[in-house]
This record gives sequence, C-alpha cells and structure tokens, in this order.
Amino acid sequence: MILVVILFTFIASVAMVFAGNLLVSDVLEVNRKRRIQQLEQELLQRNKQRARAAAAVQQEKTLGSLAAQAMSESNADKATFIEKLKLFIDQSGTGISLRMLLIASCLGFVILIGPAIYIIGDIVVGTLVAPIGFPLPFLWIQIKRKQRLEALSSQLSDALELMSRVLRAGQTINQAMFAVGQEFKPPISTEFLYCYEQQNLGISTDIALRDLAKRTGLLEIKIFVLALIIHRQSGGNLTELLDKLASIIRERYKMRGKVKALTAEGRLQAAILLGLPPAMYCLLLLISREYALELLKHTDLIFGCLVSMTFGALWIRKIVNFDF
Repeated sequence: MILVVILFTFIASVAMVFAGNLLVSDVLEVNRKRRIQQLEQELLQRNKQRARAAAAVQQEKTLGSLAAQAMSESNADKATFIEKLKLFIDQSGTGISLRMLLIASCLGFVILIGPAIYIIGDIVVGTLVAPIGFPLPFLWIQIKRKQRLEALSSQLSDALELMSRVLRAGQTINQAMFAVGQEFKPPISTEFLYCYEQQNLGISTDIALRDLAKRTGLLEIKIFVLALIIHRQSGGNLTELLDKLASIIRERYKMRGKVKALTAEGRLQAAILLGLPPAMYCLLLLISREYALELLKHTDLIFGCLVSMTFGALWIRKIVNFDF
C-alpha cells in the first residue's frame, strides 16, 4: 500500500512539473511572439521613416533631374563618368560614398606596397606591382552589386504576384507597392517603399517609376516600369499584365539558373587557369626565391603572359555569358 501511495505521489509530482513546464512555455512563447511582432513593426516603421527622410532630402534634386529626363529623353545628355560611378555604387546597396571608395582604393595600394617590395626584393618592381590593390574595393563593389541584383531578380516575380492580388482586392498601385514594402525583405522592399514615399511627397508616378528603374539597374524592373507607364497611357487589365510579367520574369530567372549550371564547369576552369600561374609563382618565391626572381628580369615574358591571360579571360567570359 505504501508503494502504491509513493508511486501515485511520484506520478502526480511529475505531472505537476510537466503541467507547470507547459504553462511556463506557453507564457514564454506568447511573449516571444508578441516581441517578434513588435520588432517587425518597429523595423517596418524604421524602414518607412528612412525611406521618407531620404526621399525628402533628395526630392528637389530627383524631381528636377528626372522630370528633365522624362521630358527630353531623346535629346538628354549622356551621364558623365562620375555620375555613372556614383550610380554603380548606389546599385550595390553598400551605402558608401565615392570619396570613401577612392580612399579605400588608395589604402589598398599603400597596404600592398610593403609586402610586394618584401616578397619581390626590388623597390621599383614592388612599386609597379602594388597598384594591384587599387581596384580591389571596386571589385568588392561589383560583387555586392551583382549579389543585390540577383536578390532583386529572385524577389521580383513574387512581388508582382502580390501586387496583382492587392489590385484585385480593389487597392491602388501605390498601395500595392506599399504592400511589397511591408511583406518582403530587402532589397526589393526598400526600393518599392522608397518609390512609394516619393509619390507621397508629390513626385508623379511616372517619374518615381523611372527613378526606380534607374536606381536598381535591373532589366526586369525596367520591363516592369515600361509596362506600367504604357498601361497608364493606354489602359487595360493591369492585374493580368502583372501576372504575365511575373510568369515571364520567373521563367527568365529559371533560365538564368540553367545557364549558370551548364556553364559552371567552364567558369571553374577559367578560375583555375587564371589563378594557377600567380599562385604557383608565389609558391615558388617561398621555395626557391632566387630562381623565381629570375623571371622578373624578363619583362617581355611577363607582359606576354599577362596579355595572353587577359585575352583568354575575355574569351572565356564571352563563351559563358550571353543574353537570352
């Protein structure tokens, strides 16, 4: 009898502990979900305020330049090199300025000149090799830009489908863009929310859409903007247009993935063939320094090697990259 009482007491204690654990877990889960919702709302409000502030600061400048571009596109002057470079940096989404990028390039040159002189053992040749560090920040910007454009391309089809559903619910195109800014993650949410805030500040829809296409630099978004502008002029079924655009963009994204998969072997071979000579030369500098330095006395061989590698890199790039 005592064993039975002890057993039931033990079972009751375990059940009470288990029930208390469930109760505490439920309370903590409810608090966690409430906190996550608060954080999401705060993040949305921050993004909206940031977009509104950025649009307000550049309203006059953007309105003037874009209005002039929209009114005289055929006779517009070509962008200068500095303007193209600034746009290139903006499309990377890094948020750094052209001045900081140039400072980073100069620092890359200064940082590389010491190791280059030490490894090669010649001040003149080391100084000539050190400028390799100058374009490294630009290469990083190029990589970040490519990643951002890839993210935009992957999100665009789903964003257009969401806009189509919002329009079917009776909302306007501006509210559809705001819905994309709410439901999606950056970078597409930031771009569409910025376009939405531009229109709230009084910029016309056509000019804001043109700025969206110019700011992102993505072909699919340019197609989307052109389709919206034509629809505003001629009319039609906008939801059907967005659905078809979403389908086309999704197929283009799938085709791009197939192209990358089929050309992956060629790109890997190119990376190995282009990286193997300098890697082997650096290894040779560590193993047999005097023998490796003999190559620096034959500048014609070095120049011929660089020209051949550049020609081969451009040729392989031409093979594995094509428009469709």
